[in-house]
Amino acid sequence: MIKEYRKKRGLTQEELAEKVNLSTRQLQRIEKNEHQTSIDTLLNIINTLNIPDEEIIKTFKNRVEKTFQDKS
Repeated sequence: MIKEYRKKRGLTQEELAEKVNLSTRQLQRIEKNEHQTSIDTLLNIINTLNIPDEEIIKTFKNRVEKTFQDKS
């Protein structure tokens, strides 16, 4: 979701990382779901990219459903 919205906003990883005070490598890991981040950092990214609440809820709902399916 973050990568998709970053690209929609016309930002490079370097530009977004600078705006949210992260290293480019940290942002890469967050975009690839290889790194768990703090709520504050996630909110900063979401606010910077103006990601709609509905999109956030949809993304988390899909992840929860997938987790339950994987455990079945």
